[in-house]
Amino acid sequence: MLMRRLLLLVVVALAVAAAAPAEGVTEQRATYIVHMAKSAMPAEYADHGEWYGASLRSVSAGGAPAAKMLYAYDTVLHGFSARLTEQEASDMAGMEGVLAVNPETRYELHTTRTPEFLGLAGNEGLFPQSGTAGDVVVGVLDTGVWPESKSYDDAGLGEVPSSWKGTCMAGADFNSSACNRKLIGARFFNRGYEAAMRPMDTSRESRSPRDDDGHGTHTSSTAAGAAVADADLFGFASGTARGMAPKARVAVYKVCWLGGCFSSDILAGMDAAVADGCGVLSLSLGGGSADYARDSVAIGAFAAMEQNVLVSCSAGNAGPGSSTLSNVAPWITTVGAGTLDRDFPAYVLLGNGKNYTGVSLYAGKAPPTTPTPLIYAGNASNSTSGNLCMPGTLSPEKVQGKIVVCDRGISARVQKGFVVRDAGGAGMVLANTAANGQELVADAHLLPAAGVGEKEGSAIKSYIASAAKPTATIVIAGTQVNVRPSPLVAAFSSRGPNMITPEILKPDIIGPGVNILAAWTGKAGPTGLAADTRRVSFNIISGTSMSCPHVSGLAALLRSAHPEWSPAAVRSALMTTAYSTYTGGAGSPILDAATGAAATPFDYGAGHVDPTRAVEPGLVYDLGTGDYVDFLCALKYTPNMIAALARSKAYGCAANKTYSVSNLNYPSFSVAYSTANGEAGDSGATTVTHTRTLTNVGAAGTYKVDASVSMSGVTVDVKPTELEFTAIGEKKSYTVSFTAAKSQPSGTAGFGRLVWSDGKHTVASPIALTWT
Repeated sequence: MLMRRLLLLVVVALAVAAAAPAEGVTEQRATYIVHMAKSAMPAEYADHGEWYGASLRSVSAGGAPAAKMLYAYDTVLHGFSARLTEQEASDMAGMEGVLAVNPETRYELHTTRTPEFLGLAGNEGLFPQSGTAGDVVVGVLDTGVWPESKSYDDAGLGEVPSSWKGTCMAGADFNSSACNRKLIGARFFNRGYEAAMRPMDTSRESRSPRDDDGHGTHTSSTAAGAAVADADLFGFASGTARGMAPKARVAVYKVCWLGGCFSSDILAGMDAAVADGCGVLSLSLGGGSADYARDSVAIGAFAAMEQNVLVSCSAGNAGPGSSTLSNVAPWITTVGAGTLDRDFPAYVLLGNGKNYTGVSLYAGKAPPTTPTPLIYAGNASNSTSGNLCMPGTLSPEKVQGKIVVCDRGISARVQKGFVVRDAGGAGMVLANTAANGQELVADAHLLPAAGVGEKEGSAIKSYIASAAKPTATIVIAGTQVNVRPSPLVAAFSSRGPNMITPEILKPDIIGPGVNILAAWTGKAGPTGLAADTRRVSFNIISGTSMSCPHVSGLAALLRSAHPEWSPAAVRSALMTTAYSTYTGGAGSPILDAATGAAATPFDYGAGHVDPTRAVEPGLVYDLGTGDYVDFLCALKYTPNMIAALARSKAYGCAANKTYSVSNLNYPSFSVAYSTANGEAGDSGATTVTHTRTLTNVGAAGTYKVDASVSMSGVTVDVKPTELEFTAIGEKKSYTVSFTAAKSQPSGTAGFGRLVWSDGKHTVASPIALTWT
């Protein structure tokens, strides 16, 4: 046996030497994720770590520094991450027992009143307040935590669940005693970040779970923060701030740093979170869309799902453009963003008597009450991008003492105000462009400022162009609630169709993500700018980063109420009880903040989350590992690709079985017609059939179906049209056929809804039809 190992090492060494670069040339190394087949470990190795180390050493180039392992993974994948040259990565991919070698991906963050808006206030009795509620742990992978925040007060909570295996890692400015019965775990993962970027500047960020940014504290407190009375930001949004699951426990995994979030660190964080015992993982980050076998978050989420952990991810902030989604794997709950019924109005009063409404969280010295000279930034700069108020582009002599109108885009909204202030400006009007439409996002500006929609911005700029001496006054009006209509789909929220698998409708759902108040770090001001020396306990920010933890916390509530439900059942309950029309009125559709027109399932998925209905959905669409593997078989995944995702046991695709993506038991319907076989207008009918299975989780009842689509020439046929359930856990299947009478031009889309109801429960699924 020893001779065999020595011979293997000699052969590998000779091969590496032959492939070595020319003398004096050093290949650059990058981080790769190496997926190993656990069952393929040779018997001579005592454990997998020894095998991984030997495999890594065997491909290290002769004469060069040895390849460095960053992490060994054992929960969400079997394998390791390491710094390799391209040649070493290629050699590694060819080794026996290696399933895949994927280059690291850099991910970015997707960056009060919500309990009332969601109907949770006054309905606490729907969810357990003790017992299992305190046993659910929400793991948040983000920028860390500010443990001193009152949102992590553990008053009233019982002992840490005995099943918890996590720890509170000490580090710079962070002691293990920082954790308690609310914040029960804190870890940090920085090897991938520092290997890719360089050693961190410890004067700017902490090598510990300490949150220097604020994003992680905001998201974790949104998901499961304790109730904190008298919370506000400079007097705005005052009230009691509490997370969606205030009795749940929180564990934080710091995987995001100043330079971004690196997939080797993210996988290490997910690996630890699942092993520690988290029941829900919340990731407000993304890196675009990639094939599932190469998407680190998708790979980690699959393993989490196998171990009964729900993974909720933000959809991204690349809207309102189409096909801009992140995190689209069907085993991930993908969350878009909507607005609340709360606003922070500010008014721009022009010298011609016109008054335009915008938003602002400015709380400094009161702006002048008398008219102030007004100028458009494009007229106060010699730069072609002067209208955007980029650093160094404004002429102080032109803006001194004036209110400056800046166009939104490229640089941060609050940074534009700093540029105006630095140039001597007295205030700012931040005007939306077509990319943002009428969506208004409030900011804690450093000078008197108001953000206005595209229409208002255009009107203000027209006034400037026509008036001899344009003037304006900015009035900050505080907090307004019961704003209607609400919610709107946030303009920034990323949209479908799903570019990886068009037959899976994404996002799944939307939740509150605009102007959200939650806890904040003591290391950064509310704007995040270095020049902002203000410090606050709570901050108001926006993004799908904010909507994701809302849904993560709601998932924790459902898991506490129904611990027997699978992650897919929890997601199904949230989706099938969501609403896509406004309540209390004529049932008009939810609107899109970007256009003012009706939004579609490509914007909001199943609709806006409604937790008080989700706790008792009646029926659910359930899914398990085998169902997802069948889905991968339908995508023609190879055995190695499947093995890199599914690790609970050996799975494969049967040669005698027909697989179809449309048979995945998903709570929504996405029908992708192909125009490849005919021109638009061809009279040949095309039928696509989906199969679904419903599981009863409520009382016995008979459900009848109603299905319709908005596109003429398309019919929907459901068989059977009635399902009778007599017991909890009973399953009934049905088929739904979508027949298009003729082909349509590529890019054509239509929408509809399929609803099962027993008179008490409404189990609704969105329908999207596309021609590609």
